[in-house]
Parts: sequence; C-alpha cells; structure tokens
Amino acid sequence: MASHLFSSFSMRELTLSNRVTVSPMCQYGAEDGSANDWHLMHLGNLAISGFGLVITEATGVEARGRISPGCLGLYSDANEQALARVVGFCKHHGNTALGIQLAHAGRKASTHVPWKGRGPAGEDAGGWPIVAPSAVALDDDHAVPEALDEAGMAEVVQAFVQAARRADRLGFDLIEVHGAHGYLLHEFLSPISNHRDDAYGGERENRVRFPLEVFAAVREAWPDDKPLGIRISASDHIEGGWSLDDSVTFAGALKGLGCDYIDVSSAGVAPDRQKITVGPGYQVPFSARIRKEARIPTMAVGMITRPHQAEAIIAEGKADLVALARGVLYDPRWVWHAAEALGAEAAYPVPYERSRPALWPEAFAEETE
Repeated sequence: MASHLFSSFSMRELTLSNRVTVSPMCQYGAEDGSANDWHLMHLGNLAISGFGLVITEATGVEARGRISPGCLGLYSDANEQALARVVGFCKHHGNTALGIQLAHAGRKASTHVPWKGRGPAGEDAGGWPIVAPSAVALDDDHAVPEALDEAGMAEVVQAFVQAARRADRLGFDLIEVHGAHGYLLHEFLSPISNHRDDAYGGERENRVRFPLEVFAAVREAWPDDKPLGIRISASDHIEGGWSLDDSVTFAGALKGLGCDYIDVSSAGVAPDRQKITVGPGYQVPFSARIRKEARIPTMAVGMITRPHQAEAIIAEGKADLVALARGVLYDPRWVWHAAEALGAEAAYPVPYERSRPALWPEAFAEETE
C-alpha cells in the first residue's frame, strides 16, 4: 500500500513532494539580523535531504521584533542580501520547497541566546526596548513592555508587509506568519497578555482583530499563487487563557482571509503558569480538531519522531502535514530513513544517489551471529 506520508500535497500553485516539513528552528547565529555561513550550512543541508518543505527559523520583521540579538531578520537590504545567498544555494542544489516564518517577538524579544540563559538582554548586551499589546511583563525577570498604540500597530503591519515583499523577491515559495508561542500576535490573542480596553482588547472578537489585520495585509502583499499559512498556539494551557475553542473559531476567520494551512502548536504566553503533559505527538489532537471543525489543512507538531507515527497522523486524517524539529537536527536524513521504513521513495541530490540502500543492499543485510 502506498505511503500517505510520501504522497504529494498541493496548496495554490505549490505542490510538495511529500508531507514532511522541517519546522522553523531558531539558530541564534545571525549578525544584526543577517544570515551567515551557519545558515548556509544548516538550511542547505536540510534542503538537499528530501523534505517536502523546509521553513526558516522565526525571522524578525523589524529589529525590535527579534527574540535575541542573534536571531534572523528580514527588515533591511543587508538582511535580504545575506539571505539571498542562502536561498540561492537551497534553490540550486535542493530538492524541497522553501518557506520563511515571519515573526515579531513582542514582549519576549531582547533576550539572551539559550546558552547564555535566555534571560532579558540589556542594552550593554545588545538588547533594546520591547513592545506588546499591554504594559504587562512576561514575568518578574522581564522588563515591562511599552503598550503599542494604533500608530505603532500600523508600523508593525507595514513591517510584516515589507518583509513579505522581500521574501517574494528572494524566491521563497511559502510564508508562515508566527502567531504562536507567546510572541506578539499571540500576545494580542490571549487574555493573559492582552489587557487592552480599546477595540483590540476585551472580548475574543476584539483580541483577534490585530492578528487578522496582519494576516490580511500579508496576504494582499504576497502573490496570490503562493501559499500563506500561520502558526498558532492552540491553547495557552492556562485556565482562563486562549483555548482550543478559540483556536477553532480563529482558524475559520483565517480561512476566510485566504489562509492555506494552520501550523498547530501550543503554549508560550506565560511559561511559568502553563500546565502541559508532554509526550510523543502530544499536540496532534489540537491539529485534528481544528482540521475537522474549521475545515482547513493543518500541520501537526510536537515530538513527532518516528516514521510510522508520522504515517499514522496523515493516514488517520489528523493533519495534512507533519513538522519535525529536534528530530531532524539529530537526523537530517530523516526523510530518507522514513522512506526506507515505509517502502516509499525520497529525493536524493545527484551526488548522493549512490548512497540509496537499494544500490548496495549487501551493506544493509541483517547481521548473522
């Protein structure tokens, strides 16, 4: 029987060769937002490895929207020029579609890189003032952000638009808007972080307003033949916070704006308060419900590491795509190995074709005592 995981999937004019996606993963190695040799190696390595889609790390649409001073950005000509080298390599040598995740970190911006503790980065460490929907700090260790007024919100919308236009010039096939993990758009969605008393706060229909405005502006700026998706946190995992019910309704509104898929993650708006039971595939049920009730394609994430596990998610209709993160850092050739396990075919770059197990089966014969 043919593998569901290795069937093609189309969105607008883009057809993916299989359903396996490389999830955005921050590398914390950029210089003033610009990609360098590390990004060339990291993304280039994944681009030749047979995935249906590779998505860049969260890429700040403005300098103050980066998570850390080491995060990638697409807000300047220098950023665009540096990333062009990486995209050019991936397009020339790769066998995958290439997406970019556009992001704004909001009150979670201006932090140290993980190996320096993730805490707030002061100006002496390259940090900067932060913004959010409301003047509510992430926790006792983080600074109180400046609450965005409508002029500031309009600047953020235009930053997303300009980054989308740069992404198109660079030749990206797909954009994913980052609306999850406690970053700016999620901060507007969640009552935990959004304490506004204007048209952008209070009831859910007000809290979703700004994220929908951002999405609509990006959709208008992005070519109609190219897919546009969004990553959301399906639940804050906090009583009284953003819920799965909210996410189903939000997904329906996004669909009406021309959203092509929902990348379904969860949590992040208040890490010290969230209560999560973590395990293999723990976020897949969120994807399944949104897919069923909002009738929109979804991407499942969350400790998906094994070929038969990923196959079952697609075969059982719980998602249209699966996204792997740490699993592909550990095994960048995950797709090749999954294809062998599922009796399917995966793409190899021509110089590596001779490594296909079928071409030297003696090396893969079962050991005998």
